Amino acid sequence: GKGGQNLRAAASFNPAKGEDESIDKSAIAGASILLAERKEKVAKESNFHWDHNDEPHVWRRKAILKAHPDIRQFMGHDASTKYKVMGALLLQIAALHLLQGAPWYTWLFVCYTLGGTVNHSQTIAMHEISHNLGAKKPLHNKLLAILANLSMCVPAAASFKRYHFEHHRYQGEVEVDCDLPTNWEGWFFHTSARKVLWCFLQPGFYALRPLFVNPKKQNTWEIINLCITIAFDSIILYFYGFNGLMFLLWGMLLGMGLHPVAGHFLSEHLVMHEGQETYSYYGPLNWFTYNVGYHNEHHDFAFISAKNLPNARKIAPEYYDEISHYHSWTKVLYDYIFDAKLSPYSRTKRVMMEKREIQDLRNRGGLLK
Repeated sequence: GKGGQNLRAAASFNPAKGEDESIDKSAIAGASILLAERKEKVAKESNFHWDHNDEPHVWRRKAILKAHPDIRQFMGHDASTKYKVMGALLLQIAALHLLQGAPWYTWLFVCYTLGGTVNHSQTIAMHEISHNLGAKKPLHNKLLAILANLSMCVPAAASFKRYHFEHHRYQGEVEVDCDLPTNWEGWFFHTSARKVLWCFLQPGFYALRPLFVNPKKQNTWEIINLCITIAFDSIILYFYGFNGLMFLLWGMLLGMGLHPVAGHFLSEHLVMHEGQETYSYYGPLNWFTYNVGYHNEHHDFAFISAKNLPNARKIAPEYYDEISHYHSWTKVLYDYIFDAKLSPYSRTKRVMMEKREIQDLRNRGGLLK
């Protein structure tokens, strides 16, 4: 943000080198505002981890590009994504057809195992496509994201893209990055039992948190997303009844809640080691989740497609192999629930934007209108 730039400019000013004092005074004034606002925000949410530097992926991206410029060869969309999305949707519909008349315990087992895994995979497909990595043209990516969204029964693709861009651009920024838990979440969900509930309610927090933290006006694509979702839900209701609709909805809720693949929600940015705020996972569940476990690689190079993220690690191992990472999302869930030191407070926040900058961003409708 401009506030962060002022802070750096004020810190680096050297009148002995003949630098313009008027620029210095402006930078100092801006830096003073940012420092005062930062102090206020930190005081309100002091239990979080705080970092007063730019998010770490900026400098690492520059360093890797300098050391390994050939990493650019892995950038670009993956044409196979559309087939994976369509295959997953057809698999869910096939499950609906085969489960007609099945006993409740079979229904619930398949809903959690198959439905939860497939629907979670579709949410990661939406994530992949939000970076325009599913097709060449932006329009095709928008339509493909809505297709991936259908089996969840709730419109999310268009809104997710708007907020996810800001998560990348302003990682950890208070009042902007809606991936960050609120202070209330940290205060309330601090016992093991409550942390289990918090994990189960992850879909709800992801849906509702932006409305309180960083609300945006509905745009045209969100309306299109809503209309197509209602039409699809109506078709499912007509052919498979209420149970069919509930299979898809509960598959989404269970798959994004207390589920092995949902461990990535925690592993990505939960601070397990002081000073590190993004973590990668190198385990077999990446096969079902578009390699989202390669999360440091993804944040460093958001326009490298999922299938090529392992290549980013291979080409620059000195930047990834030596930092903390995981091999089990289930272990991350277990540690989070039973380790008293871990809670929603275990996230890194920063204040690099003045309040007026944040308000200007909101007035513009965000990075993506």
